[in-house]
Amino acid sequence: MNAARSGARRFAAGWVACSAAALFFGPLSHAESFKVLNADAHFPEGPVWYRGKLYYVEYDRNTVTVWDGHANTIFWMEKGCGPSAVLATARGEFLTTCYDNGSIGRITAQGTTLPPYTRDQAGNTFAGPNDFAPDARGGVYFTTSRGGKVFYIAPDGAIFQRATGVAGANGIAVANSGALLYVVESDAHRLMQFDIGADASLSNPRLFVDLDELTHHVGPIYPDGVKIDSRGEIYIGQTPRDVHAPLAGTIFVVDAAGKLLRTLVVPSPGVPNLAFSPDEKTVYVTALDQLDKSPYRGRVYAVANK
Repeated sequence: MNAARSGARRFAAGWVACSAAALFFGPLSHAESFKVLNADAHFPEGPVWYRGKLYYVEYDRNTVTVWDGHANTIFWMEKGCGPSAVLATARGEFLTTCYDNGSIGRITAQGTTLPPYTRDQAGNTFAGPNDFAPDARGGVYFTTSRGGKVFYIAPDGAIFQRATGVAGANGIAVANSGALLYVVESDAHRLMQFDIGADASLSNPRLFVDLDELTHHVGPIYPDGVKIDSRGEIYIGQTPRDVHAPLAGTIFVVDAAGKLLRTLVVPSPGVPNLAFSPDEKTVYVTALDQLDKSPYRGRVYAVANK
């Protein structure tokens, strides 16, 4: 989910390739082998693969949608939610970040609405909940973009504020070791790193990679979602402020040192988030073609992961 959503709405739809992308990424970037799973998604975001199905949200439809390998159907809907991510939890229910109404929606495995989370243990509210990152303990971290914070949902459902002052807090991911948390600062064009304590606390925030530096300053890069595969490679999506921006439609893959390994490219300017198939041979990409106004038309791709 783009932390500066109001700004993204101002830009016209469309996409053109930029020569700057070829200049700096020619050896790494190319048209990928892909399949369109949904050609009429309305601001698709925050996907997760769960029990043989792809779950993702459609912000403009206020839904969690599911692709079962054959068709896309509505799993859950709540007017006014404005969902930006969905997650299947260790407790056997689903969570969704309701960006518009400031809550964490709770959904049964059958798609029934449960009472949402609206505050943490200290009474802090959630301003623009955005993305999730589960850990190996059964807990879940999530970001709030408008508040610039990171919260933690403990396995028993108790919620605690863990970090503040995060510039446009967006995508979030726990390292395979469980010792590090990666948090996207969209407004600062960078991916940050935190140490995770034994009590799920966060400390020692530091820069991991600056996307503008990574791309040789061909233009501002606004990172969005982030995911980590089983090899520890880090995939960073983006939502450009301008559909004509250099490297629009590009997902960046970096190693544990922040070095660019390769890119994935789809023919849509916005690629805010992604999920892996169980064998990681496929990357499911939620993408945007229309950034200027509702219904924010986009697509969901299955991209071959090389």
